Amino acid sequence: MQAQGIRGTVSDQPRTQREQLATFLGERGIARLAEIRRAGITAATVSRLEREGFVTKLGRGLYQLADAAPEGNHSLAEAAKRVPKGVICLVSALAFHGITDQMPRRVWIAIGPKDWKPQIDYPPLRIVRFADKFLRAEVETHDIEGVSVPIFGVAKTIADAFRHRRSVGIDVAVPALKEALRQRKATPSEISACAMRGGVWNALRPYLEAFTADG
Repeated sequence: MQAQGIRGTVSDQPRTQREQLATFLGERGIARLAEIRRAGITAATVSRLEREGFVTKLGRGLYQLADAAPEGNHSLAEAAKRVPKGVICLVSALAFHGITDQMPRRVWIAIGPKDWKPQIDYPPLRIVRFADKFLRAEVETHDIEGVSVPIFGVAKTIADAFRHRRSVGIDVAVPALKEALRQRKATPSEISACAMRGGVWNALRPYLEAFTADG
């Protein structure tokens, strides 16, 4: 009887860990192995459940449930987990806010001037270094697949697009400005304030005045 009790305890443990992992990833969406281990789930369990097809390894030390249905912004959630100090910016932020028809092949993410530059295979990243005063301003947090993803707001992103117009392209920045105004996702005063703080008011002003002349 005692041996049966021991065998029952051992055989039940993987099922318990499986349930814990299912709950954990169901709530988090995407999680690092370190986070999973802190939740009391062993690395051996994660490895076994990956082999069984219960979880999917997205990249080095990054997991989600195998049957999780990815959203359209899945790569943004992955990038946020891989670069915890980063903020989704520029073309990726414009696309998230629905004010550009550009479909970036890489996730544009801003980091500080002295932050470590991540070297990862997936998702492909376009790293842009922002001065500290630009990196922490007008940051919104959006829930994507259970992950809290920092993304610059619409007005700030438009101002940043003009500030980084050599990288983004003026042909991307200007239509995004026009579309943001058309969809009323940012007001002229919000955009002008961000442009002034970003030092690009002179570059943005003619376009803003042209688009609001009839309004």
